[in-house]
Amino acid sequence: MRLFDRFKKNKGPESIAFRREMAERLAGRRIRYVTERRDGVNDEVIGKDGSLSIRDGRFIVFASSDILFRCEIDDLRAWELLSKDGVVLTAHDIEHGGEERTIIAYYVYYR
Repeated sequence: MRLFDRFKKNKGPESIAFRREMAERLAGRRIRYVTERRDGVNDEVIGKDGSLSIRDGRFIVFASSDILFRCEIDDLRAWELLSKDGVVLTAHDIEHGGEERTIIAYYVYYR
């Protein structure tokens, strides 16, 4: 049954189904640090030691004892880095006045 479900849904990166599935897959991950490209050239570390979670239909990036990023799941564009070391998140950030931001969250490794 699951095989046929994959063919029925439109799961392109711009679809709502893809965005929700990606958010569910990322939720619960622990993160080592979070960066943001501020001047278009250099990445700046904006938080350390946190997690990715979902609460009340919103995706939350929590690090450095603060909410760094909060957005509606249906607005979230997310893709993992090729190295699978982290994820790039782009959306309108409710926590910072609704401006569109792009941040990179790097996962904690378990060895």
